[in-house]
Amino acid sequence: MPDTPGVDCHAHVIDPRRFPYSQGPGYMPRADETGDGEAFARVLAAHGITHALLVQPSCYGEENACMLEAMGRSGGKIKGIAVISPSASDAEMTALKDRGVVGIRLNLMRSDRLALTRPGAERYLSRVAALGWFVQVYATGDVWAEAAPALRRCGARLIVDHFGEPDASRGIDQPGFAAVLGLGRETDAAVKLSASFRASLHPYPHEDVEPFVAAIVGAYGVDRCLWGSDWPFINTAQQVEYGNLLRLLGRWLPSPADRQRVLWENPARLFGFARGR
Repeated sequence: MPDTPGVDCHAHVIDPRRFPYSQGPGYMPRADETGDGEAFARVLAAHGITHALLVQPSCYGEENACMLEAMGRSGGKIKGIAVISPSASDAEMTALKDRGVVGIRLNLMRSDRLALTRPGAERYLSRVAALGWFVQVYATGDVWAEAAPALRRCGARLIVDHFGEPDASRGIDQPGFAAVLGLGRETDAAVKLSASFRASLHPYPHEDVEPFVAAIVGAYGVDRCLWGSDWPFINTAQQVEYGNLLRLLGRWLPSPADRQRVLWENPARLFGFARGR
């Protein structure tokens, strides 16, 4: 458990009782896969994590109200990655920035496979870049090889979700993972050391993903790595415990100084978190 400030850089708040799911292609969590803002706050406190970066889940589409409410109650300790329509006005996007949104998420696997290729995509991403926002991308496997050229051109700083979620059965030489490593070596992208249980074929401690994590740290450097839990762990057959995910970071980064950079210094620098608020 951290004894200094720490940021969970990938989690979701899901509260269908108060915020019904949107109709669309997103994954609709079961009743046991939900967690509202109060439940999330209790989880953070129990594990000594002081701040968070929430990510809009696909079940809410472009309706960010559930996430924004949790952010608003946090006193600045929670920021957000939103899903925003390309047709949103500049005023709407600026208002979200004023409420603590620091970027957009492109879910190329479930919500929006055409996000990088439809007409107007480059203009939309240039608007995102002009706000100083990040473009956070969720893709898996070889989809990264298809997406990487457009992401290099987009002009905004990138965040790679879940270290690219490679296929652990194929080894680190697979084309999609090579593209993820290339983004780390050749751009200033950041990457999340999160949701290793999604890539792993084995239960905790998911030894089969360790070579992938080592390659990611080598390509991005510790200063562009972030940690996230992916709470409340939707759509997985793995048995996941929040504390175990923190312990995995200790396996991957034995140096306490490196863990401090990943848990606090990097997200504080990138997203503007401050101690004590």
